[in-house]
Parts: sequence; C-alpha cells; structure tokens
Amino acid sequence: QVQLVESGGGLVQPGNSLRLSCVGSQLNLEYYAVAWFRQHPGKERKGIFCIGRGAGIVYYSDFVRGRFAVYRDNAKNAAYLQMNVLTPDDTAVYYCAGRRSSCPTSENAAFDNWGQGTQVTVSS
Repeated sequence: QVQLVESGGGLVQPGNSLRLSCVGSQLNLEYYAVAWFRQHPGKERKGIFCIGRGAGIVYYSDFVRGRFAVYRDNAKNAAYLQMNVLTPDDTAVYYCAGRRSSCPTSENAAFDNWGQGTQVTVSS
C-alpha cells in the first residue's frame, strides 16, 4: 500500500526536543516534495514548511524559524521534522504530506499522499 508513515511523536517536557520521521512505504520519497503540517485540538490543520526534492525549503509558518528544522535523507526514503525548545503550544497532531512535484507556495495546494498523523504532547 502506497503511504507515508510518521513516527516519533509522544510526550515531552517543555524545553526539550523531538524528531519526527516520515517514511515512504512503496513510495520513492526522492521524487516527492514533503511538507509538514500540524493540527491543534479543535483547529484547522496548518502548514509548517515543505522541503523540496532538492532540499530547498518553503515556509508556511514563521513561528518555526529558529526552533524547527526540516531535512531529508533519500537513502533512508525519509524526511524529518526536528523540533527544539518545545512549548505546550506545540501540542498537536503532526502530519507529513508528499507531492510528486515541487513544494507549492501555498499550504492549501493539493498533496498526493498524507501520513496518518502522530501526536505530540508537550507537558510537564
């Protein structure tokens, strides 16, 4: 089954770091731009950023600059979201999405594949 599989979520204390993974299953992620989104409880899903096939990054949210980073490892068929200095406001379900093209300039553009989401809870 063609899909994206996220992992790495969990409970973390404020100020700590967490890395989320997004792995392609029967899907060669090398040919995809990969975006990360998050959804707070009761809110709409919001784009964070997208990493292109050439590792260029398109930002959809400014809050992440300096705290979050995105990178990819094509040899592992994976993309990663590194989150640092986490706060309770970062508590959300995080999703990755793949697009067999370049990163769109808008987070509202269509993506071809979505992961199932992984819960991140920041709490002491």
